[in-house]
Amino acid sequence: MKQIFSVLLVLMISVVSAQEIKWMSMNEALSAQKKNPKKIFVDVYTAWCGPCKMLSEKTFKNKDLVKYINDKFYAVKFNAEGNEDISYKGVTYKNNNYDPAKANTRNGMHDFAGALGVSAYPTMLVFDEKSAPIFPITGYLTATQLEPIIKFLGENTYLTVTTQEAYDKYMKNFKGTFKN
Repeated sequence: MKQIFSVLLVLMISVVSAQEIKWMSMNEALSAQKKNPKKIFVDVYTAWCGPCKMLSEKTFKNKDLVKYINDKFYAVKFNAEGNEDISYKGVTYKNNNYDPAKANTRNGMHDFAGALGVSAYPTMLVFDEKSAPIFPITGYLTATQLEPIIKFLGENTYLTVTTQEAYDKYMKNFKGTFKN
């Protein structure tokens, strides 16, 4: 009986964990990317940002989006006002204005967020397999709103669709499969 319970518990844990994005730090993603090249999806958030919380609580809980991101990307949660040191392309980025007393309120902006040109929260960034940023996705989006953009990047369509007209055509003809 104990063995059956143990097997059921492991299966339940596997199912629950399969429904969550496997978040890691930027440093972990960059390291993993060196061993196994894969794009990096970064959720740039702040502790005080309401739309950031909605992304985490709603969009990033969508099982279709979770599976797609876990399959195609290394996923990173990056606090744009946090104090994590990030080593990127030979430079160590810090938040020299970080105040631990303001950890859950507005804080100083991290140098890495500034270097990437992040000016609004939430911002999602996708990096290619060589860790070069492709482009930012700014603002709150539902999973079905994010789907054509994330697949545009994840399927490398961005490499062949290079004009605004071609992108508009892609978006118009896109048939989504994510369910709300």
